[in-house]
Amino acid sequence: MIEQCRSIEFPQKGDERGHLVIVEGNQDIPFEIKRVFYIYGSDQDVIRGRHANYRSEFVLINVAGTSKVKVDDGTDQKIYHLDRPHIGIYLPKLVWKDMYDFSEDSVLLCLASEHYDADEYIRDYNAYLEIIKEKNKM
Repeated sequence: MIEQCRSIEFPQKGDERGHLVIVEGNQDIPFEIKRVFYIYGSDQDVIRGRHANYRSEFVLINVAGTSKVKVDDGTDQKIYHLDRPHIGIYLPKLVWKDMYDFSEDSVLLCLASEHYDADEYIRDYNAYLEIIKEKNKM
């Protein structure tokens, strides 16, 4: 699953007035956007996320400041450094994610494929590893 995680560079328009970044569901990202939220005001030593999702896919974009995202599929891990507002990362379902090392001015925009449903979140890492182990047996 970790090989499905990838950086996405979004189209930019710009002139002397500034820049415009365009992100469209089912075009620039591989799903219809059903939910948008953003994280800001997190201290550098705070770790957000710490979960996986059964159904939700995400695209994360640091529209201001910087942060890091560690993705984990139970076998491999990869760290993305988000530091440009026109670059995001795609995270498929069933990938564990930790967001951390937020700069003071960080605003991490999250685009999700599903509406919020607490029941589809896996919040215990050991339980996640068991779910992945069972999935890989199939």
